[in-house]
Amino acid sequence: MGLLEQHFGSCSGEVRVFFAPGRVNLIGDHTDYSGGYVLPAALDCGTWVAIRQREDGRFRFISTNFDDQVECSAAELAYRTEDGWANYPKGVIWHLRERGVELSGGDLLFHGNIPNGAGLSSSASITMATAFSVRSLTGVDLSLMELIRLSQQVENEYLGVNCGIMDQFAVGMGRSGHGLLLRCKTLDYRYVPLTLGDYRIVIVNSNKRRELAASKYNERRAECEAGFRMIQPHLSEADHLGSVSVDQWREVSRHISSETIRRRLEHVIYENERVLRSTEALESGDPIAFGRYMQESHESLSRLYEVTGTELDVLVEEALRVKGCIGARMTGAGFGGCTVNLVHEAHLDTFCRQVNKRFRERTGRTPAFYCWQTGDGVREIIQGVEACPFW
Repeated sequence: MGLLEQHFGSCSGEVRVFFAPGRVNLIGDHTDYSGGYVLPAALDCGTWVAIRQREDGRFRFISTNFDDQVECSAAELAYRTEDGWANYPKGVIWHLRERGVELSGGDLLFHGNIPNGAGLSSSASITMATAFSVRSLTGVDLSLMELIRLSQQVENEYLGVNCGIMDQFAVGMGRSGHGLLLRCKTLDYRYVPLTLGDYRIVIVNSNKRRELAASKYNERRAECEAGFRMIQPHLSEADHLGSVSVDQWREVSRHISSETIRRRLEHVIYENERVLRSTEALESGDPIAFGRYMQESHESLSRLYEVTGTELDVLVEEALRVKGCIGARMTGAGFGGCTVNLVHEAHLDTFCRQVNKRFRERTGRTPAFYCWQTGDGVREIIQGVEACPFW
């Protein structure tokens, strides 16, 4: 008996399967909520959801990754701490109902192979998979962009995490073999070919779990907003921090009264510039330059933005000691989670072996290594659905 039959019984009624990827941010962290530039890529790992419509107004949320199963009525979709992971799909259905999208009930079975709490957007993967599947079942006329915005709204308003839109955008709009240059204020974007030659993207998980809502993420956002209020009167046209150029910053930085806030803004402004230079490097087939920008980004996130911590700093230090590694940086919100590294394919085994050994010696933690490929965005699985993990 497969997991689907185990949880859904005889599976009477149509069962449809959807997939939403995780994402890795190649460069441009903590710039999205200031309206700046980011360069994420969707991965070929992610979240599958099998969904079957019910007619009794009840919802069941089941996951192969968690023991707890949550069941509720449409009137009970409000956030509850004790519902844990299920608050993510609950929040999506709650917000869709607020927009008049009526689903008569449903069984939703989730399976994910994104490490939870690692900073690879497991939450955005769940919310986008849910939103896309409910749209498909109900036939409601909502664009992919509207689903992306709704998924961000779930994080901001339902879950209380003041994240930007990068994660949901990358999960929704990803394209295999490409990064996605996104200007978060305007949502202008273009696909960037990942012309890396013989280099491969390696993600290393520190296995130090991070909780966004419990971290200093919201504090950093508040610091950036406070800093922009200090310099905006001295800027003629800028209406958000992400639009402030390096030259403008040099003129107005003296108006920041707090050294801490000055460091926060300096990271955001120079990080935006690094994202644009990194895009140029990739488009011209220069992975060496791209790797250099990755290193500069991590140093800024550590020294100016102070969101890395011991584990991430050690991972980057040890990665850059290994022959063949030309770039390393934290990825995601920080405070634990993962690094993203650029490693020559001839040195992959040595890289994993040496970083594993040295990281364990210095921190007592055992890291995990992932060589996932880039992938496409959220979609329904039609061909080969029998190969899905829970079928």
